[in-house]
Amino acid sequence: MEFKVTPWEVEGEVDYDKLISEFGTSPLTQDILARFENLTGELHPFLRRRIFFSHRDFDWILDMYEKGVPFAIYTGRGPSGHTHLGHMMPWIFCQYLQEKLDVTMYFQITDDEKFMHRNDLTLEQTRTYAYDNALDFIAQGFDPEKTFVFTDIDYAKTLYRIAVKIAKRVTFSTVKAVFGFTNSTNIGMIFFPAIQGVPCFLPSELENRKVPVVIPAAIDQDPYWRIARDVAEKLG
Repeated sequence: MEFKVTPWEVEGEVDYDKLISEFGTSPLTQDILARFENLTGELHPFLRRRIFFSHRDFDWILDMYEKGVPFAIYTGRGPSGHTHLGHMMPWIFCQYLQEKLDVTMYFQITDDEKFMHRNDLTLEQTRTYAYDNALDFIAQGFDPEKTFVFTDIDYAKTLYRIAVKIAKRVTFSTVKAVFGFTNSTNIGMIFFPAIQGVPCFLPSELENRKVPVVIPAAIDQDPYWRIARDVAEKLG
């Protein structure tokens, strides 16, 4: 059976080399890992064991950091249930990055997306899961002075100002091709890629300067940030 990887489902036995090729990411090479180890003093087990296995421009991030240009980190959670170990793995790695490199952490909880995608979830349920998941995230030991946790619905006023700038530059044909949307897809899901792209630009908006963002996450979420990267140049 041919494998399938989307933001909502993974089917079949995944060929990760083929997945890297299809998604257009790059493998994490030994040279990059060695550079990173020089900066942090040690490699996280997730890197040594290649649990994190590919990247987009992480070598450029290292170039910038070595020149004294700070970056932010961003990951998130879709609150459709209780937290399990698979959800926590990017969080554990993010906490390591924050501790070693003294970077600001942005954690997006997509309560809106889970409500729109799952017919069996009410908005009240996704909100309850959102706060429950947030507590699990905070428990990883992040620096409270450098960690920003938000839900899309609660922080909508700020997110929407950036989302409309993204949405204006992304066509329906693009999201249809990337995500496989059909005529039966609700319009909330069609707009949502603009919302998930917002934290890529949020640090720059809040700090009024260009801030690179590193996103440790499962590769199934990569299509969202592929679109965000395409839009970034148009946003300046």
